Amino acid sequence: MLSWLVNQLIKFILHILLKLDASELEQVPSSGPLLLVMNHVNFLDAPVIITHLIPRPITGFVKKETWDHPITAFLFNLWGGIPIDRSMADFAAFKLAKKALNDGMIVAVAPEGTRTEDGRLIQGKPGLVLLASQCNVPIMSIAYYGHEDFRQKIRQLKRTPMKIRVGRTFKVKLEGHQKSKQFMQDATDAIMLEVADLLPEKYHGTYAHISIEKEKYLEYLD
Repeated sequence: MLSWLVNQLIKFILHILLKLDASELEQVPSSGPLLLVMNHVNFLDAPVIITHLIPRPITGFVKKETWDHPITAFLFNLWGGIPIDRSMADFAAFKLAKKALNDGMIVAVAPEGTRTEDGRLIQGKPGLVLLASQCNVPIMSIAYYGHEDFRQKIRQLKRTPMKIRVGRTFKVKLEGHQKSKQFMQDATDAIMLEVADLLPEKYHGTYAHISIEKEKYLEYLD
């Protein structure tokens, strides 16, 4: 009951603050394990995606520093967030993510590893591909944009537009590839290009300058 009340309250507040277009989230599968790969703009991303996908069971990696603050600690305990130490290869966090996928949950991953604030993509980190290779579950890309100037808009007492796009479902192609550091990064870049394809060109950032044959690394399921 507490979880439902908190989620409904947060969702209500978000719709007051944002002109939110989340209609494409209906494309997210209603059941089964899924790696949901996304860009990471600012602090709004997680509350929006979680409150709009519930009642689907969803979790995701959250920087461990989030638990240093009582309010965010309360929320991410409520949401079952997976604390991750970004300074190291956090195998304990990966183990929790694998269990969540085995339990049929959505695991949200932002390969950039940090907020960009301006919405322009930075290069993704290859830990995602390691997780994908060990779990062999579908991956779906989503992208947020338009809310990078939220703080400016709120000072002007204006609602902030926020658009969510949902992309294709795929898996990482492992056959014929050695799990080298270069493969991991190339496959990560292929996944991030799927996210870039959902964004207006001005947000492509690093991926405006990375060209890769995505079909070499990704197997599309739809």
